[in-house]
Amino acid sequence: MIVLIGLPGSGKSTIGRHLARRLGVACIDSDHVIEHRIGCPIREFFEREGEEAFRDIEEATIDELTAGTMPAVLSTGGGAVLRAATRAHLRERGQVVYLHALPEDIYRRLRHDTARPLLQVDDPLQRLRDLYAQRDPLYRETAHFVIETGRPSVATLVNMVVMQLELADAVPRRVGGPVPGGAAPRQ
Repeated sequence: MIVLIGLPGSGKSTIGRHLARRLGVACIDSDHVIEHRIGCPIREFFEREGEEAFRDIEEATIDELTAGTMPAVLSTGGGAVLRAATRAHLRERGQVVYLHALPEDIYRRLRHDTARPLLQVDDPLQRLRDLYAQRDPLYRETAHFVIETGRPSVATLVNMVVMQLELADAVPRRVGGPVPGGAAPRQ
């Protein structure tokens, strides 16, 4: 299993979908699985039950999702690394890719997003800086690979992730590789 971790808005869900398609495997978004299980948006659950209750559900869900052997790309929530047990499950059961993004870059992308509960504060940029200070060491502790997201396109980031995974023999290398436009290599 390939696992994507990083701050909220670092591109985990988007890169996860494209990476899964590229590798021909299932794409699982742990936040979507959790929302299905709790029967409401995470933001609503957060407001009603609190962060600790959410982290309990997140830990159990990620434990279940990583216990299988099905090849997949798992995109996690930004706070998935907050619990030691979850960090251990991710690192031991998958190839973990940290999509590293600076708070300022994420803020530019998310400044109008109202769906992320941890960013619904008076100063979301400062909140991202605080999250980065708290979580960056945990992401790095959990990750096998760190990919700098910066400003590359989604396709470029997917290529960077695939290249790292291929170099580590975590995914099979494609002979000839993909060609632009997604067509199969010529025989």
